[in-house]
Amino acid sequence: MILADAFRRSEFGREDFTTNPSDIPVVAQFGAQNFKDFCESAMLLEKYVDGIDLNCGCPQKWAIKEEIGSYLMEHPQKVAEMVNAVKRNTNLCCSIKIRKCETEKGTIEMLKRAEAAGVDFITIHGRTRRQSNRQPVDLDTIKLVKDLASVPVIANGGIFTLDDAKKVYDITKVNGVMSARGLLRNPALFTGCESTPIECIERYVNLALKYGTPHFIFHHHLMYMFEGVMENSGMHVIIIFFACTLYSCLI
Repeated sequence: MILADAFRRSEFGREDFTTNPSDIPVVAQFGAQNFKDFCESAMLLEKYVDGIDLNCGCPQKWAIKEEIGSYLMEHPQKVAEMVNAVKRNTNLCCSIKIRKCETEKGTIEMLKRAEAAGVDFITIHGRTRRQSNRQPVDLDTIKLVKDLASVPVIANGGIFTLDDAKKVYDITKVNGVMSARGLLRNPALFTGCESTPIECIERYVNLALKYGTPHFIFHHHLMYMFEGVMENSGMHVIIIFFACTLYSCLI
């Protein structure tokens, strides 16, 4: 998630975004408070991305304080205004990522207002912002949104294996599934691998060197990938330390 206010106002803020011609399709996700920040950020990126997504799901306290992320779940009209502004002023696909509301009525209202504004597809996480990641995902709510929606619906939440993805699809019949923590831990998740294959890690390192991935991102992804590979946590840390040291010398 890129912060739209900083992205719109300063070159420093725009340093958060990089891509390359082979990295397609690309959807840039923004956290935004208002249609001006969201729309102008989209216009700045129109030549470089295939779509823009509005984050209405981040449950972190700092995001809610900034009136972005899941704060927007209580303000569906504001979300509609942001989507509408992007659709009127760009040729980009515009999507939103939402959460289950505290009430079924609230979830449905968000869906209907977003559709009326011209949203192209919707991703829904099946927990409310107050629920922890340890609580089960509400697949019934995701199915309800899918059944009512006139646009494609993507399911999110609790997907850590290929079997998880199949279960979500079988129950909800969504158009697709999204995994965040699952794919960070195992980028080969959708191939059926239970943990990250060493070949996958090797490929990631080669791509990071080829495209100049920032060191902190390189380190962050390696930490996740090795989590399920190395049983010995001490050896896990040592390997990552040497990998990151070598990476620093090569870039």
